[in-house]
Amino acid sequence: MITVQKTICPYDCPTACGLMAETDGTRILRICGDQDHPANQGIICEKMREYEASVHSAARLLTPMRRTGKKGEGKFEPISWEAAVGEITDRWKTILQEDGGDAILPLYYSGVMSVIQRKCGDAFFGRMGACTLVKTLCSSAKSAGYAAVMGKTGCLDPRELTDSDFLLIWSSNVKATRLQTMPMVLQARRDGKRVVLVEACAVDMAPYCDEVLLIHPGTDGALALAMMHVLEREHLADEAFLRKYAHGYEMFRKTLPAYSPAWAEKITRIPAAQIEALAKEYAAAKAPAILLGSGFSRMGNGGMTTRLITILSAYTGAWSRPGGGFCGCNPTGGDYIDDTLVTRPDFRRTPGRKVNINCLASALCGTQTERPVKSLYVYGSNPVGSVCNQTGLLQGLVREDLFTVVHERFLTDTARYADILLPATFSVEQTDCYTSYGYCTLATAKRLIEPAGESRSNWDTFRLLAQAMGYEEPYFRRTEEEVLQELLAHPAPGLKDISPEQRETLRRGGTISLPFADHLRFQTPAGKIMIVNEALPDPVPRYIPPYGGEFPLHLVAVPSCYTLNSIFLERDRLVEKRGAAILLLHPRDASARGIRDGDRVTAFNDLAEVPFQAQVTELVAAGSAAVPGIYTAADGGTLVNALHHERLSDMGAATTLNDNTIDVRKAD
Repeated sequence: MITVQKTICPYDCPTACGLMAETDGTRILRICGDQDHPANQGIICEKMREYEASVHSAARLLTPMRRTGKKGEGKFEPISWEAAVGEITDRWKTILQEDGGDAILPLYYSGVMSVIQRKCGDAFFGRMGACTLVKTLCSSAKSAGYAAVMGKTGCLDPRELTDSDFLLIWSSNVKATRLQTMPMVLQARRDGKRVVLVEACAVDMAPYCDEVLLIHPGTDGALALAMMHVLEREHLADEAFLRKYAHGYEMFRKTLPAYSPAWAEKITRIPAAQIEALAKEYAAAKAPAILLGSGFSRMGNGGMTTRLITILSAYTGAWSRPGGGFCGCNPTGGDYIDDTLVTRPDFRRTPGRKVNINCLASALCGTQTERPVKSLYVYGSNPVGSVCNQTGLLQGLVREDLFTVVHERFLTDTARYADILLPATFSVEQTDCYTSYGYCTLATAKRLIEPAGESRSNWDTFRLLAQAMGYEEPYFRRTEEEVLQELLAHPAPGLKDISPEQRETLRRGGTISLPFADHLRFQTPAGKIMIVNEALPDPVPRYIPPYGGEFPLHLVAVPSCYTLNSIFLERDRLVEKRGAAILLLHPRDASARGIRDGDRVTAFNDLAEVPFQAQVTELVAAGSAAVPGIYTAADGGTLVNALHHERLSDMGAATTLNDNTIDVRKAD
């Protein structure tokens, strides 16, 4: 019998979209958007419209396998789960005895954006005493910078943007990363509201905006400061609001005379007159909203820059009016789920070594102060395609004394280096709970079909491994369904006042919408907006330049509309639509190097050389180069992350993947 059931998109997106899955109980026949979902309202991206093609792909890994060739060759032989688990745990027991837990490193990131399946490995490896992974690959500097000003105050839910009368889209490719917000952008323009874009690469979003300001990468803080300079000089700041609701306003405003538009022009390469006009237009709006992305924060100054843009969002008092303020961080203002019930920090008996995911290459190769790890367990991630210093990372992965286990659905670039491969499930083959980092929603989704072949979920795999390791805690004997029910039975404060009907929705599988945050309930130590934060090394916000480098072009990585990180590379139609790996150059920079549109080029710096096809466009800032999407290095080639250093941001210990410099030449 064919039925249509609700489920949730599990991938890295602010929305956690609702899906409707048509199934015969054995296979997923069709996927479409859930029109009753409170956030996406039926809108889903092209990647998920044929999700069933990924679930039932002939390329899926369906049985455990052991490496038979050299590391990286991708040659394996099938083995049983019993043999795989036995080999894995025997090696781990030996490593624990000889080298200790600090020699075993779990690695995961956003391959699954759920509570149970994404986070359950923390409990297992904590119980083992293995390394603690510092998970700051995406936008941790942005989160830290926002928290430094607003604490846990909830910002705008995108649905509140319908009340905004001016949209300043700042470093956000909404089309690729916030598709469900695009209708609001389009409606705003139809209603005569201005939409302005600040970006280093505006290829995707320029057609949907009234004006584009191309900014030199890493200088966004200078633009924010110059805009506030104009607001103060022209008496356009809401002084009454700032004196009432902000801490440190008087101290901060005294620093602004130094940050004139003329000063900012030299840094941002945006004409001073354009900065002046933007500041005045922003101030003239009653409820302006800054829709902030994350690309700008992946810089050495990402935390400080976020602080400055967040302060700007409050400078005209917009936070006090419906639709005004800031959108792009956590809008909830409180937790819905107590994820410690899944991560179980109480299982860890020793502190353990901390390894930042951005420094994976150093962890695998060893440093002057730390020995290299002896075993790597990868799930929900493809670090060869997404973590910086790809060349160093590969040097570590080919070590014969490194025992690597990869739990995956396809033979990714990382999986090719595994000693043991374990087949993983898709979201429709497992049960889970989904928080949304962009909306005030919470969802649950039940298993719709049985796992294909011998694939197992993260939860069921860690249960097997725990049993073989001899861990006797009742936690490791529970099912996914039992864990979900425990989460719902012990909600965090943000979920305690939901109705019986909403509780039943979560119990059966579905999405509920929670109230928007009170944007004037500032959840900070001072109970106010922390313009000045004495707990920080730089209490008073100021301009900090990015790391930059010795090469002339600033490299930025931008998202693709056709793939998500290295996910969906198994879908030939999407890969073909995306086309070859391109490097976007401004005409001025291309001409100076004798490069024409469509030329094969080589991008290089002190770390590596990477081949691309040039695309010349005026929609990328001069003095920069942009690379959309992540490709595959299965042929032994290098990817854009080979050009990324391991340096961390000023706040949040985050990636600085957009803070590297390169040069480009025509390929030989």
